[in-house]
Amino acid sequence: MKIPMKYKLLFVVGLMSTSTTYAQNFGPQSPPVGSVITSVNVNAINQFNTNTTSGGSFNWQDANISLNNRYQIDANSSIGLSLRDGYQNWSWSNISGYGTQTPWKGIQSPGIGLSYFQKLDADWTAGFAPIVDWVAENGVGTAGAATYGAIGSAAKRYSNDLTIGLGTGVFRQVDKTKVFPFLLINWKINEKWTLNNPLPAGPSGGAGLELSYALANKWKIAGGAAYRSYRFRLSNSNYTPNGIGQNSFIPVFTRLSYAIDRGTSADLYLAANVGGKLSVTDVNGATPYSTNYQTGLALAFSVTTRF
Repeated sequence: MKIPMKYKLLFVVGLMSTSTTYAQNFGPQSPPVGSVITSVNVNAINQFNTNTTSGGSFNWQDANISLNNRYQIDANSSIGLSLRDGYQNWSWSNISGYGTQTPWKGIQSPGIGLSYFQKLDADWTAGFAPIVDWVAENGVGTAGAATYGAIGSAAKRYSNDLTIGLGTGVFRQVDKTKVFPFLLINWKINEKWTLNNPLPAGPSGGAGLELSYALANKWKIAGGAAYRSYRFRLSNSNYTPNGIGQNSFIPVFTRLSYAIDRGTSADLYLAANVGGKLSVTDVNGATPYSTNYQTGLALAFSVTTRF
């Protein structure tokens, strides 16, 4: 599963994604039986040049596309199938503490997921979503690059305006098992304010929290935070061949959104990635490179359409 170099900064072709947050699947009303809801999401992200505490700096760009299909089996249950693909391009400058080498360059991340949601009664709904991603540096095949696991969740609808629940993701990230508990919430505080989950829970972390405010003329403004951590297999040609890279950080963001039409929206994000850490682990379990990094500013643009 090698991605040609010419696709480094292009949106790669993908099919179905779990872009819809878990809170949205616990709504008070189900779609018509037999209906299919499809959504397509395209994202572009740029983290600007960021200094590491060990010396040197880096920046990265991410392009990804996803599409999600959800089928309403009956009044109480639905299933979903998702595929997605993405690519990160990393650039480094004057790196210290790693033999003046670059820890990694490009990271590919195709993935597939399933989901099942079941209403247990009038108020409670449970969900289960197994996911497999292949996250690796360019030149690595699928062997040894899989991140796999599942998300389990349950939520209670207290009213048409408030749903609260808990979820847990358990994933094997290449060679290490990680557990991500998270809060599920969809709370329409009033006509203007809403508190919910801004991001889908997945192998890299939980769903986070976001407070949004509805402006006039289809505009919204929001702010929130989440935790993200992912591991990926390094190539045999890397300075640490067949090792494992990791990036962990907390994006604290503001979002400006515009509803283009009933099914399409565009989002502009400005984020501060705080608490960041990068590391490389070799095949023997040693860590030849590990560094924290300063707060990194990032800009992202996202378009989602549903039909």
